[in-house]
Amino acid sequence: MKLILDRVHIRPFTLADAEPLRELRVHNRDYFRPYEPARPDSHFTLDYQKDLIRTSWRDAQKDAGYIFGIFLNENAKLIGRVSLTAVFRGPWQNANIGYYMDQRYTGCGYMTEAVRLAIQYAFTEIGLHRLQGAVMPRNTRSIRVLEKAGFRYEGLARSYLHIHEVWEDHGIYAMTSEEWDTEARQRVGMIP
Repeated sequence: MKLILDRVHIRPFTLADAEPLRELRVHNRDYFRPYEPARPDSHFTLDYQKDLIRTSWRDAQKDAGYIFGIFLNENAKLIGRVSLTAVFRGPWQNANIGYYMDQRYTGCGYMTEAVRLAIQYAFTEIGLHRLQGAVMPRNTRSIRVLEKAGFRYEGLARSYLHIHEVWEDHGIYAMTSEEWDTEARQRVGMIP
């Protein structure tokens, strides 16, 4: 499975991606630190990344989560990750969207493309009804990605996640499949 837009594509990780993923994590360790929970040193090893990839396969088989690498179309270089996690079925049909990108590729619109591909997968391939993302208010670039992809702000969740010994507030952004249908059609000029 591979989903493609103009400049990037997303696909599930393979074990061959473990070393490039490890390199991405090591290179961006300080860049990601303010926005992620503390990571043990083992997180930055090849074995750990291989285990994460294997876990992502099991989660997809159980319909519990879907994790994709973000790759440049021009050279297939791994530049980030986008995920649909905490998939709930039944009456909710919801998942959380998360993502990160190599700092060297931020500010170019690549993440917005990747998020749009993940949204497409969520609503058309696995039949979810709702996606939500949680972002620290100071992470303005991440907020911009969600807004450009069509998410709407729902409110502030106080003390939402424990990030480096501090309970951080997060803005909650969401989109339903009906909103995506309208947003997607507007983007390609199908409706005004």
